Amino acid sequence: MESRPWSLHLANLARAAFWLALLAILLAQVFGGRGVEKQRSAALARIEKARKTRVIALIHRQESESIFGVPVAGSISIDDSEAILRAIRLTPAEQPIDVILHTPGGLVLAAEQIAKALVEHKGKVTVFVPHYAMSGGTLIALAADEVVMDANAVLGPVDPQIGELPAASIVAAVQLKGPKNVSDEVLILADVAQKARVQVLAFVTQVLLKHMPQKQALQVAGVLTEGRWTHDFPITVEGARQLGLKVSTDMPRTVYELMDFYPQGGGVRPSVWYVPMRRTAPGAPGQPLPGAGPEGKGAGTVN
Repeated sequence: MESRPWSLHLANLARAAFWLALLAILLAQVFGGRGVEKQRSAALARIEKARKTRVIALIHRQESESIFGVPVAGSISIDDSEAILRAIRLTPAEQPIDVILHTPGGLVLAAEQIAKALVEHKGKVTVFVPHYAMSGGTLIALAADEVVMDANAVLGPVDPQIGELPAASIVAAVQLKGPKNVSDEVLILADVAQKARVQVLAFVTQVLLKHMPQKQALQVAGVLTEGRWTHDFPITVEGARQLGLKVSTDMPRTVYELMDFYPQGGGVRPSVWYVPMRRTAPGAPGQPLPGAGPEGKGAGTVN
Protein backbone atom coordinates (compact mmCIF):
# COMPACT_ATOMS: atom_id res chain seq x y z
CA MET A 1 0.00 0.00 0.00
CA GLU A 2 2.84 2.40 0.71
CA SER A 3 4.33 1.94 -2.80
CA ARG A 4 1.48 3.81 -4.49
CA PRO A 5 2.53 7.32 -3.46
CA TRP A 6 6.04 6.65 -4.71
CA SER A 7 4.81 5.35 -8.09
CA LEU A 8 2.48 8.32 -8.41
CA HIS A 9 5.32 10.67 -7.58
CA LEU A 10 7.57 9.07 -10.21
CA ALA A 11 4.81 9.28 -12.81
CA ASN A 12 4.35 13.00 -12.09
CA LEU A 13 8.10 13.57 -12.40
CA ALA A 14 8.18 11.74 -15.73
CA ARG A 15 5.29 13.82 -17.09
CA ALA A 16 6.94 17.03 -15.91
CA ALA A 17 10.25 16.04 -17.50
CA PHE A 18 8.49 15.27 -20.78
CA TRP A 19 6.75 18.65 -20.94
CA LEU A 20 9.91 20.50 -19.97
CA ALA A 21 11.86 18.71 -22.70
CA LEU A 22 9.13 19.50 -25.23
CA LEU A 23 9.13 23.16 -24.17
CA ALA A 24 12.93 23.31 -24.52
CA ILE A 25 12.72 21.86 -28.04
CA LEU A 26 10.05 24.40 -29.03
CA LEU A 27 12.02 27.33 -27.62
CA ALA A 28 15.21 26.15 -29.34
CA GLN A 29 13.45 25.92 -32.69
CA VAL A 30 11.71 29.29 -32.34
CA PHE A 31 14.76 31.29 -31.26
CA GLY A 32 17.18 29.26 -33.39
CA GLY A 33 15.00 29.81 -36.45
CA ARG A 34 14.89 33.55 -35.82
CA GLY A 35 18.68 33.63 -35.64
CA VAL A 36 18.99 31.89 -39.00
CA GLU A 37 16.42 34.24 -40.52
CA LYS A 38 18.47 37.25 -39.38
CA GLN A 39 21.60 35.74 -40.91
CA ARG A 40 19.77 35.13 -44.19
CA SER A 41 18.42 38.67 -44.26
CA ALA A 42 21.89 40.08 -43.60
CA ALA A 43 23.39 37.94 -46.38
CA LEU A 44 20.71 39.11 -48.83
CA ALA A 45 21.35 42.71 -47.82
CA ARG A 46 25.08 42.30 -48.53
CA ILE A 47 24.35 41.03 -52.03
CA GLU A 48 21.90 43.85 -52.69
CA LYS A 49 24.39 46.46 -51.49
CA ALA A 50 27.23 45.06 -53.59
CA ARG A 51 25.19 44.64 -56.79
CA LYS A 52 22.65 47.45 -56.25
CA THR A 53 19.81 45.12 -57.14
CA ARG A 54 16.68 43.65 -55.67
CA VAL A 55 17.62 40.14 -54.53
CA ILE A 56 14.97 37.43 -54.35
CA ALA A 57 15.93 34.01 -53.01
CA LEU A 58 13.89 30.95 -54.00
CA ILE A 59 15.69 28.18 -52.14
CA HIS A 60 14.15 24.83 -51.31
CA ARG A 61 15.86 22.54 -48.85
CA GLN A 62 14.80 19.68 -46.63
CA GLU A 63 14.61 21.59 -43.37
CA SER A 64 13.45 20.40 -39.95
CA GLU A 65 10.27 22.46 -39.87
CA SER A 66 8.10 20.41 -37.50
CA ILE A 67 8.46 20.27 -33.75
CA PHE A 68 9.72 16.71 -34.02
CA GLY A 69 12.42 17.55 -36.58
CA VAL A 70 10.79 15.77 -39.53
CA PRO A 71 12.45 16.90 -42.79
CA VAL A 72 9.99 18.64 -45.13
CA ALA A 73 10.99 18.89 -48.78
CA GLY A 74 10.16 22.16 -50.49
CA SER A 75 9.05 22.87 -54.05
CA ILE A 76 7.71 25.83 -56.03
CA SER A 77 4.21 26.59 -54.79
CA ILE A 78 1.50 29.23 -55.15
CA ASP A 79 2.76 30.74 -51.90
CA ASP A 80 6.16 31.18 -53.56
CA SER A 81 4.70 32.83 -56.64
CA GLU A 82 2.57 35.18 -54.54
CA ALA A 83 5.60 36.28 -52.51
CA ILE A 84 7.86 36.74 -55.56
CA LEU A 85 5.21 38.66 -57.51
CA ARG A 86 4.81 40.93 -54.49
CA ALA A 87 8.59 41.50 -54.35
CA ILE A 88 8.67 42.33 -58.08
CA ARG A 89 5.78 44.79 -57.69
CA LEU A 90 7.68 46.54 -54.90
CA THR A 91 10.77 46.87 -57.11
CA PRO A 92 11.18 50.00 -59.28
CA ALA A 93 10.66 49.15 -62.95
CA GLU A 94 14.21 49.98 -64.00
CA GLN A 95 15.98 48.40 -61.01
CA PRO A 96 17.81 45.14 -61.79
CA ILE A 97 16.56 41.97 -60.10
CA ASP A 98 18.74 39.05 -58.97
CA VAL A 99 17.00 35.74 -58.36
CA ILE A 100 18.91 33.05 -56.46
CA LEU A 101 17.46 29.68 -57.44
CA HIS A 102 17.93 26.34 -55.73
CA THR A 103 14.92 24.13 -56.36
CA PRO A 104 13.80 20.76 -57.74
CA GLY A 105 10.83 22.45 -59.43
CA GLY A 106 7.20 22.34 -58.45
CA LEU A 107 3.81 23.59 -59.57
CA VAL A 108 3.79 24.59 -63.25
CA LEU A 109 1.30 27.41 -62.74
CA ALA A 110 3.42 29.01 -60.00
CA ALA A 111 6.62 28.76 -62.06
CA GLU A 112 4.87 30.24 -65.10
CA GLN A 113 3.57 33.19 -63.08
CA ILE A 114 7.06 33.95 -61.78
CA ALA A 115 8.63 33.61 -65.24
CA LYS A 116 6.02 35.89 -66.84
CA ALA A 117 6.57 38.59 -64.21
CA LEU A 118 10.34 38.45 -64.74
CA VAL A 119 9.98 38.65 -68.53
CA GLU A 120 7.86 41.79 -68.16
CA HIS A 121 10.26 43.49 -65.73
CA LYS A 122 12.09 46.33 -67.50
CA GLY A 123 15.30 46.16 -65.48
CA LYS A 124 17.92 43.47 -66.08
CA VAL A 125 17.06 40.09 -64.58
CA THR A 126 19.90 37.79 -63.51
CA VAL A 127 19.30 34.28 -62.19
CA PHE A 128 21.97 32.63 -60.04
CA VAL A 129 22.05 28.82 -59.86
CA PRO A 130 24.63 27.72 -57.26
CA HIS A 131 23.72 24.02 -57.48
CA TYR A 132 20.58 23.13 -59.42
CA ALA A 133 17.31 24.57 -60.73
CA MET A 134 15.29 21.78 -62.27
CA SER A 135 11.92 21.69 -64.04
CA GLY A 136 9.97 24.78 -62.92
CA GLY A 137 13.26 26.26 -61.69
CA THR A 138 14.63 26.03 -65.24
CA LEU A 139 11.47 27.66 -66.55
CA ILE A 140 12.14 30.63 -64.25
CA ALA A 141 15.79 30.74 -65.32
CA LEU A 142 14.74 30.98 -68.98
CA ALA A 143 13.10 34.32 -68.19
CA ALA A 144 16.43 35.88 -67.14
CA ASP A 145 18.56 38.17 -69.26
CA GLU A 146 21.58 36.32 -67.88
CA VAL A 147 21.97 33.02 -66.05
CA VAL A 148 24.95 32.65 -63.71
CA MET A 149 25.69 29.02 -62.87
CA ASP A 150 28.33 27.35 -60.78
CA ALA A 151 30.64 25.44 -63.10
CA ASN A 152 29.06 22.20 -61.87
CA ALA A 153 25.47 23.41 -61.51
CA VAL A 154 22.68 22.05 -63.71
CA LEU A 155 19.32 22.95 -65.16
CA GLY A 156 16.77 20.42 -66.38
CA PRO A 157 14.06 19.74 -68.98
CA VAL A 158 10.69 21.46 -68.57
CA ASP A 159 8.56 18.72 -70.13
CA PRO A 160 5.18 18.50 -68.32
CA GLN A 161 4.42 15.71 -65.89
CA ILE A 162 0.91 14.34 -65.37
CA GLY A 163 0.93 13.13 -61.80
CA GLU A 164 4.16 11.15 -61.63
CA LEU A 165 4.19 10.26 -65.33
CA PRO A 166 5.87 12.17 -68.17
CA ALA A 167 3.26 13.57 -70.55
CA ALA A 168 5.38 12.56 -73.56
CA SER A 169 5.55 8.94 -72.36
CA ILE A 170 1.79 8.75 -71.85
CA VAL A 171 1.19 9.89 -75.43
CA ALA A 172 3.88 7.53 -76.74
CA ALA A 173 2.37 4.56 -74.90
CA VAL A 174 -1.04 5.12 -76.49
CA GLN A 175 0.53 5.50 -79.92
CA LEU A 176 2.48 2.28 -79.40
CA LYS A 177 -0.48 0.17 -78.26
CA GLY A 178 -3.11 1.87 -80.36
CA PRO A 179 -6.18 3.74 -79.09
CA LYS A 180 -8.36 0.62 -79.36
CA ASN A 181 -6.13 -1.33 -76.99
CA VAL A 182 -6.23 1.03 -74.00
CA SER A 183 -8.98 2.02 -71.60
CA ASP A 184 -11.07 5.18 -71.79
CA GLU A 185 -9.25 6.47 -68.71
CA VAL A 186 -5.88 6.13 -70.44
CA LEU A 187 -7.24 7.85 -73.55
CA ILE A 188 -8.44 10.76 -71.42
CA LEU A 189 -5.06 10.87 -69.68
CA ALA A 190 -3.30 10.92 -73.06
CA ASP A 191 -5.54 13.77 -74.23
CA VAL A 192 -4.69 15.80 -71.12
CA ALA A 193 -0.99 14.97 -71.58
CA GLN A 194 -0.99 16.18 -75.19
CA LYS A 195 -2.73 19.42 -74.21
CA ALA A 196 -0.14 19.96 -71.47
CA ARG A 197 2.69 19.48 -73.96
CA VAL A 198 1.24 22.06 -76.35
CA GLN A 199 0.57 24.54 -73.56
CA VAL A 200 4.05 24.31 -72.04
CA LEU A 201 5.69 24.49 -75.47
CA ALA A 202 3.76 27.67 -76.27
CA PHE A 203 4.60 29.27 -72.92
CA VAL A 204 8.32 28.45 -73.04
CA THR A 205 8.48 29.81 -76.60
CA GLN A 206 6.94 33.10 -75.45
CA VAL A 207 9.47 33.35 -72.61
CA LEU A 208 12.41 32.72 -74.94
CA LEU A 209 11.21 35.36 -77.41
CA LYS A 210 12.60 37.89 -74.94
CA HIS A 211 16.12 36.88 -75.99
CA MET A 212 15.82 34.91 -79.25
CA PRO A 213 14.27 35.18 -82.71
CA GLN A 214 11.03 33.24 -83.11
CA LYS A 215 12.49 30.29 -85.05
CA GLN A 216 15.26 29.70 -82.50
CA ALA A 217 12.90 30.17 -79.55
CA LEU A 218 10.52 27.56 -80.94
CA GLN A 219 13.38 25.13 -81.58
CA VAL A 220 14.86 25.49 -78.09
CA ALA A 221 11.42 25.25 -76.48
CA GLY A 222 10.80 22.04 -78.41
CA VAL A 223 14.05 20.50 -77.16
CA LEU A 224 13.24 21.37 -73.54
CA THR A 225 9.58 20.29 -73.55
CA GLU A 226 9.27 17.36 -75.97
CA GLY A 227 10.41 14.68 -73.52
CA ARG A 228 13.55 13.53 -75.33
CA TRP A 229 15.26 13.12 -71.94
CA THR A 230 14.15 11.92 -68.53
CA HIS A 231 12.79 14.69 -66.34
CA ASP A 232 15.90 14.68 -64.13
CA PHE A 233 18.35 14.92 -67.04
CA PRO A 234 21.13 17.38 -66.07
CA ILE A 235 21.66 20.27 -68.47
CA THR A 236 25.18 21.47 -67.73
CA VAL A 237 26.69 24.89 -68.39
CA GLU A 238 27.98 23.65 -71.75
CA GLY A 239 24.61 22.16 -72.61
CA ALA A 240 22.78 25.37 -71.72
CA ARG A 241 25.14 27.39 -73.90
CA GLN A 242 24.62 24.99 -76.79
CA LEU A 243 20.90 25.67 -76.49
CA GLY A 244 21.64 29.35 -76.98
CA LEU A 245 21.20 30.51 -73.40
CA LYS A 246 23.42 33.32 -72.13
CA VAL A 247 25.26 31.60 -69.28
CA SER A 248 28.13 32.84 -67.13
CA THR A 249 30.06 31.04 -64.41
CA ASP A 250 31.11 34.19 -62.52
CA MET A 251 29.27 33.26 -59.36
CA PRO A 252 29.74 35.81 -56.53
CA ARG A 253 31.10 34.34 -53.31
CA THR A 254 28.25 36.05 -51.44
CA VAL A 255 25.78 33.67 -53.12
CA TYR A 256 27.64 30.66 -51.73
CA GLU A 257 27.71 32.34 -48.32
CA LEU A 258 23.93 32.78 -48.47
CA MET A 259 23.50 29.06 -49.19
CA ASP A 260 25.32 28.28 -45.93
CA PHE A 261 22.28 29.66 -44.10
CA TYR A 262 20.02 27.09 -45.76
CA PRO A 263 21.42 23.87 -44.27
CA GLN A 264 20.11 20.51 -45.38
CA GLY A 265 17.98 19.06 -42.61
CA GLY A 266 17.60 15.42 -41.74
CA GLY A 267 20.22 13.04 -40.44
CA VAL A 268 22.23 13.69 -37.32
CA ARG A 269 25.42 12.24 -38.76
CA PRO A 270 26.96 14.38 -41.53
CA SER A 271 27.65 12.60 -44.79
CA VAL A 272 30.42 14.92 -46.01
CA TRP A 273 33.54 16.07 -44.15
CA TYR A 274 36.27 18.38 -45.38
CA VAL A 275 38.69 21.05 -44.21
CA PRO A 276 37.48 24.22 -45.97
CA MET A 277 40.26 26.21 -47.62
CA ARG A 278 40.04 29.59 -49.27
CA ARG A 279 41.16 29.61 -52.87
CA THR A 280 44.49 31.38 -53.26
CA ALA A 281 46.97 32.05 -56.04
CA PRO A 282 48.56 28.95 -57.65
CA GLY A 283 51.30 27.56 -55.45
CA ALA A 284 50.22 29.50 -52.38
CA PRO A 285 48.98 27.59 -49.31
CA GLY A 286 45.25 27.84 -48.66
CA GLN A 287 43.82 29.35 -45.51
CA PRO A 288 41.27 27.34 -43.51
CA LEU A 289 37.89 28.97 -43.13
CA PRO A 290 36.35 29.28 -39.66
CA GLY A 291 33.98 26.55 -38.65
CA ALA A 292 35.80 23.67 -40.28
CA GLY A 293 33.95 20.44 -39.79
CA PRO A 294 31.20 18.29 -41.28
CA GLU A 295 29.07 19.61 -44.12
CA GLY A 296 25.92 21.24 -42.75
CA LYS A 297 27.44 21.61 -39.26
CA GLY A 298 29.29 24.90 -39.59
CA ALA A 299 31.70 23.91 -42.34
CA GLY A 300 32.76 26.56 -44.83
CA THR A 301 32.28 26.29 -48.54
CA VAL A 302 34.80 25.76 -51.31
CA ASN A 303 34.43 27.49 -54.65
